[in-house]
Amino acid sequence: MSHTYDYARAALTTDCVVFGLDEEDLKVLLIQRDIPPFEGRWALPGGFVRVGEDLDACARRELREETGLKKVFLEQLYTFGNPKRDPREHVVTVAYYALVNLIDHAPNADTDARNAAWFSFDDLPKLAFDHNRILETARERLRGKLRYEPVGFELLPEKFTLTELQQLYERILDEPIDKRNFRKKALKLGILEETDEIQSDVAHRAARLYRFDKDRYQALLKEGFNFEL
Repeated sequence: MSHTYDYARAALTTDCVVFGLDEEDLKVLLIQRDIPPFEGRWALPGGFVRVGEDLDACARRELREETGLKKVFLEQLYTFGNPKRDPREHVVTVAYYALVNLIDHAPNADTDARNAAWFSFDDLPKLAFDHNRILETARERLRGKLRYEPVGFELLPEKFTLTELQQLYERILDEPIDKRNFRKKALKLGILEETDEIQSDVAHRAARLYRFDKDRYQALLKEGFNFEL
């Protein structure tokens, strides 16, 4: 059955802010556009939603097609609908943010992306559309989420030291954290599993490695567990 509408409809897209973390700072994954508008300009990976396509499916498809990323933590962020945000037409975008272990996710540009690369959040190129605003919104969401959900573990390797965990919080929150109190609180949560392994190939004294116990965390949630670190 065909339908007619009294009002013109805005186009719909998804855009993804992909966060990664290295030894220096918080990183974000950008693609270099290979088509107009803003051809050659760096932007967030994203694209138009196909008719009948689920929003989450579109976001994951665009990530896969433009960067090669698959099976990553992905959560809806916010909707941006300024009629002038896209010079082509009125385009509403549903933004997402993703968290990945940077070492395990090397970007690979494809489809309408000329290139894909990691950039320091504090040293970004001029971006297309309103993507700077989307990035800032995503960073504020990440900072808030980090305090009451264990999303930060998505940015770490499977096994990590307590120092690496603390540095993650310091870089994202952009503030120093007392080492003794942080470690005490982290271990008291009961969701860190101590392994029998230590760091290798380090110049300093090797530290004990831990892993995030997802099953334990889910079990604690059912008991009313309150995550706060």
